[in-house]
Amino acid sequence: MKNTTHTSGADGAGLLGEVEGTLQGHRDGHGFLIPDDGSADIYLSSQETHAVMHGDRLRVRVVRFDKRGRPEGRVLEILERKKRPLIGRLLLESGIWLVAPEDRRMGQDILIPKNGIANATAGQVVAVELTEPPSLYSQPVGRVVEVLGEIDDPGMEIEIAVRKYDVPHRFSPDTLAQSAKLPEKLRAADLKNRVDLRDVPLVTIDGEDARDFDDAVYCEPFKQGRGKKAFEGWRLLVAIADVSHYVKPGEPLDADAYERATSVYFPRRVIPMLPEKLSNGLCSLNPYEDRLSMVCDMLVSTDGTVTAYQFYPAVICSHARFTYTEVAAILANTHGPEAAKRRELVPHLLHLHEVYRALLAERQRRGAIDFETTETQIVCDDNGRIEKIIPRTRNDAHRLIEEAMLAANTCSADFIHTNKHHALYRVHEGPTPEKRQTLQNYLRSLGIGMGISDDPSPREFQQLAEATKDRVDAQQIHTMLLRSMQQAIYTGVNSGHFGLAYPAYTHFTSPIRRYPDLLVHRVIKCLLANKRYTLDASKMNVPQAPKRPGRAAPPNPAEARNEAERWEVVGAHCSANERRADEASRDVEAWLKCRYMRDRLGEEFAGTVSAVTSFGLFVQLDALYVEGLVHITELGGEYYRFDDVRQELRGERTGIRYATGARVQVQVSRVDLDGRRIDFRLVRDADEARATSRGAAAKPTGKGAGRSAGKTPAKKRAPKTAVEALEDVRQTDRDVKQSRKAVVAALQPVRTARKAANKAAKKTAAKPTTRKRR
Repeated sequence: MKNTTHTSGADGAGLLGEVEGTLQGHRDGHGFLIPDDGSADIYLSSQETHAVMHGDRLRVRVVRFDKRGRPEGRVLEILERKKRPLIGRLLLESGIWLVAPEDRRMGQDILIPKNGIANATAGQVVAVELTEPPSLYSQPVGRVVEVLGEIDDPGMEIEIAVRKYDVPHRFSPDTLAQSAKLPEKLRAADLKNRVDLRDVPLVTIDGEDARDFDDAVYCEPFKQGRGKKAFEGWRLLVAIADVSHYVKPGEPLDADAYERATSVYFPRRVIPMLPEKLSNGLCSLNPYEDRLSMVCDMLVSTDGTVTAYQFYPAVICSHARFTYTEVAAILANTHGPEAAKRRELVPHLLHLHEVYRALLAERQRRGAIDFETTETQIVCDDNGRIEKIIPRTRNDAHRLIEEAMLAANTCSADFIHTNKHHALYRVHEGPTPEKRQTLQNYLRSLGIGMGISDDPSPREFQQLAEATKDRVDAQQIHTMLLRSMQQAIYTGVNSGHFGLAYPAYTHFTSPIRRYPDLLVHRVIKCLLANKRYTLDASKMNVPQAPKRPGRAAPPNPAEARNEAERWEVVGAHCSANERRADEASRDVEAWLKCRYMRDRLGEEFAGTVSAVTSFGLFVQLDALYVEGLVHITELGGEYYRFDDVRQELRGERTGIRYATGARVQVQVSRVDLDGRRIDFRLVRDADEARATSRGAAAKPTGKGAGRSAGKTPAKKRAPKTAVEALEDVRQTDRDVKQSRKAVVAALQPVRTARKAANKAAKKTAAKPTTRKRR
């Protein structure tokens, strides 16, 4: 009889309780069971994880709790092995072939028999299929199934990432066959029951490197009626590529698109959600080509309120392909060279800018959160290596398109919600009670008079950001505000969008690269035709999405019984794949940055502390926009205590404090390509050191120093930086050591004389005494 004592999913299983879940390995050898029921993670020692690997499904028994009440477990049963090839480097050590997994969470190397290496050579990156799983007494055994190439081959980091994170990167033969059968141009049948907008000067505005164009925009002044019922404002058209016309439910194209759920963007390469014939061809709103679209036609008043809207299928022809830089230049100077090239379209761009300013004013009135953050862009050379990293500055053209897309997304959410139809909402919830309390304690510790209420609104966060934007630690405060909020997800239950201060919000504007947008298009089309859209049952044939920290367990696809639960399953699948795409992109960027910094070992850079942890400081370099770690052992010879409330490290002996936003000078000391890690060493700026030494030389000494200091009040000295204070401590230590050396030198003659006397005494004592014979 099993002795199982279960508590609620939030509290987790009690002592000797049994829990099922997925193993999340750790590079140090231990692991954590992520329970299916969403309860607390269970720690598994390295001894318990020797016979299992990251990603395996296990049944675990809770055997003890540590001092902080965290459960520790013992593996009872391996429910399911993760079946997928592993990526790693093939090595030959002492005549034994093995593969070191790229994903350090796997925990152990994989042995390869001599006849299992295929045609790979030592040092190459390979994909391995396990033939024998690990056991308590043996390592896993496998065979090479794919040779990816050399580690320094251009694009190898992307090939590794797509396999490491299970990103689907090959379309099925059926999908490619269906894509090949699609027409090259629009046919007469495609234009049926569509509004013809080809004479309307819609334009696309995107980045310089964009290849697929989801959206086109147009704006004109609009007046209607007289007297109290008069309307004055603008008519804003947002035309979105009609992907749903080509990608139908149940077809191979739809199956592959749903499996991917999103396009994945890497430097110099994109893994698209749809085949290139659609993403860059038929569906892309390329200039001067007829394209099918879904249009959100809105009336925007002078105060920025969308007073009316309608959706309809249309055929359009983009009149121009603008870049953000080009539009910003035209708006800044309507008589400049950029404006002269597009003279006939300049008035329409000015109307777009007018409606943008109205929408922006309405955004501020509703209290939406708008933090200014610095995004970066990686520029690569022909070999796929980083040439430089530059800040991506947002101008009015970026914001113009953003506000137009937000308006269309809110209209689609309102349309679906009003018609009481199921769909995928983009939900962003406010802070949890725990995060809210942490934020309140943090603000209180900094002496900030403003706080947040028990049920905070977005306006409170925006007011805090505005009130603290001129402080020295503004970046740290804004980071904490962002961290207190929850991550945005896709779900069938509308809970509003906290950050944007919308009661309902969906994604409608990017169906080429996001599957939720495609579903929203299908729902809107069905509503326009007075029909109901029903999810395809095949969409339930997906693995259960992983449980996220702090969240309840995602729905189990096998248990989705009604339409609402099916939409929840689809939302969890799309959210999980969105996070997977982000993780893969970050992994590639981290590898490229490590490769970039490997050539800069020993160089010194100025930087800013971007985050503080119990084990050190993360510092972002000013010139290169690369982040690395200054380990706590590099901060000096004293004990540093981590203050969780203030988010800072504080030296117990000197009181030196390191917090987010602190300015430091660091040296690149170590780069770990495999671990995607860059280590810095804290150094002292040479100019700062010279200034400190001059100040010490000029300091008054002697009898009258105190009196003269009392008579002439000195200028108020700026508080020392952490680096200055640390150098003072080091200088004091050096002075103490120097004085000790001087004392030792002064005592040296005395010690020498004492040694000589002792030696003479010993020699006399050891001399033999002779007696005369009688």
